Amino acid sequence: MIKVTRLNGMEFTLNALYIEKIESFPDTTITLTTGTKYIVLDTADDVLSRITEFYKEVQLLTNPHVRGAEDEE
Repeated sequence: MIKVTRLNGMEFTLNALYIEKIESFPDTTITLTTGTKYIVLDTADDVLSRITEFYKEVQLLTNPHVRGAEDEE
């Protein structure tokens, strides 16, 4: 989960695994795989950094199958 801030200043958490895309129009719009969209005050770079940290925290980036590594036998 990552924390983001709505346009009214209220923080909320979002499951980073469901984020499909992040766009800047100039407001940052986060689109989930469900089609739900959130407009937030956070910059796209800030959101991307939080997603990366979340993936590291849950060790998603260390999984060899996610990285595309070949099976070692």
